[in-house]
Amino acid sequence: MRYGVLYVIDNIEFGGGERVFTQLISRLPRDRYRILVACLPGGIFEEEIKGSGAQLEPVDMRNRFNLRIILRLAGLMKREKIDIVHSQGGRADFFARMAARWARVPIVVSTIAMPVEGYDVKLMRRLIYIVLDRFSERFVDRFMVVSEPLRQTLIQKHRIDPEKVVKIYNGIEIDEYNIEGEGIRGQGSGVRKEFGLGDGVPVIGAIGRLVWQKGFEYLIEAVPLITKKLPETKFLIVGEGPLKESLAVKSERLKVRDNIIFTGFRRDIKEILASIDLLAMPSLLEGLPMVLLEAMAMRKPIVASDIDGISELLDNGKTGLLVLPKEPRALSEAIIDSLTHRDKARQMGLTARRVVEERFSVNTMVGKVEGVYQELLQLS
Repeated sequence: MRYGVLYVIDNIEFGGGERVFTQLISRLPRDRYRILVACLPGGIFEEEIKGSGAQLEPVDMRNRFNLRIILRLAGLMKREKIDIVHSQGGRADFFARMAARWARVPIVVSTIAMPVEGYDVKLMRRLIYIVLDRFSERFVDRFMVVSEPLRQTLIQKHRIDPEKVVKIYNGIEIDEYNIEGEGIRGQGSGVRKEFGLGDGVPVIGAIGRLVWQKGFEYLIEAVPLITKKLPETKFLIVGEGPLKESLAVKSERLKVRDNIIFTGFRRDIKEILASIDLLAMPSLLEGLPMVLLEAMAMRKPIVASDIDGISELLDNGKTGLLVLPKEPRALSEAIIDSLTHRDKARQMGLTARRVVEERFSVNTMVGKVEGVYQELLQLS
């Protein structure tokens, strides 16, 4: 028997949720699953799932209070005889849960990479998200979380039955991140050439949306401290977001604009990682960052904030260096240490690669998700 699975995600931008759903859609066995996807059409996500055999249903979930979205999703679920609804993201979760309840779909799954109370929105909107989320949580059969702190948050703060909360780490395509391969290494040199960075120039990379959770302002505040000792160091800040202009203004004010390159959004993250000497992640709030796994797989030295979601991945001093968040001086000292003690940094990178191979492969992730599906199907 083939089961109908509907993935629901807003697809306003290509983030970690879209990445994980792409992995699931491309790897779940088609002899067991018939896959549909409800999302905003267009963009990288649609490109990535083309050719996968999944049926795309265009649904615009940007309007938070549109009953027609729920009705449309419920109609789709009934028409296509959906057995499993799997959603991610505040809006998508609410719409999918309510529609599944309406359509009497037997299994509802939500992936939580960040609780709605951590969303970067105004207070009133966040309160609305919280109310809608708490109300609709009762209709979910399993919650998938990407870290242990998230699991504890759902159990302790959301009062969800522990048996309903399953921790499944994100995974990456490990073989695609082999820095020893001539292709990736050569393309990394191409990125350096694109930005006028010689092979001997120390390059620090910071990758992610330019939003407050990523803490990029603290990295910029660390730049003068780093360049005082290592004046040739350059910084690639990779991503787009609402803080781009203010970050640029801060770099001008601190007189380090010449050391920082704002690349904008990039799709060639493997090549960006290959081009840098170190990944800096000064985050204030994270789920389980995919780019951190990618850097680990590419044996890159890493300096990151000691926060939930990161400390679960990095073992301080063994696979990377962890520093207190919002501390530019500590961040600068750890980066300088990694750049000046190359052998130690290289060993941490090698150890990080082994950890990713053992714990964070995409096939492991997909297998565990399918295991949850099969368990619920047997119970339904």
